[in-house]
Amino acid sequence: MRPIRTLEVITGLFVLLGVAALFYLATQTTNYRTYGGQSYEVKAFFNNVGGLHVGAPVRMGGVTVGRVTVIRYSMKRYQAEVDLLISDHYDKIPADSTAAILTQGVLGEQYIGVSPGGAPTFLHNGSTIHFTQSAIILENLLGQLLTHGGHSGK
Repeated sequence: MRPIRTLEVITGLFVLLGVAALFYLATQTTNYRTYGGQSYEVKAFFNNVGGLHVGAPVRMGGVTVGRVTVIRYSMKRYQAEVDLLISDHYDKIPADSTAAILTQGVLGEQYIGVSPGGAPTFLHNGSTIHFTQSAIILENLLGQLLTHGGHSGK
């Protein structure tokens, strides 16, 4: 009876280790981490946010500087309104910077890419990023290619 009991204990530990590994992977791939410390909120408006989701990273030069906190539809502007929470470590982002919805890799997750402008003033709590580029929808591109592809226009 002793070898069977040992096998059951080892199997139980193996299962617990597997569950812990799955939990770790789930929290790492869903951007569960949040910013500690001080931050400020900025708004941006887009015609189409595609598959952007709350918690998606905001990046400058490939470095994560913030997170998407809210995505809603603005009935005043008839656009998607996105709230970005930017870490106070990055408080010198020029006010005329641009925000674009980009995709990591070919079919990867979407994120907000911020390109700095040249204004002498900086974004602050309550600012709006006025220059934006919406998400590129793959289905629309494929539809245009199938509809107009192969025709030389002559």
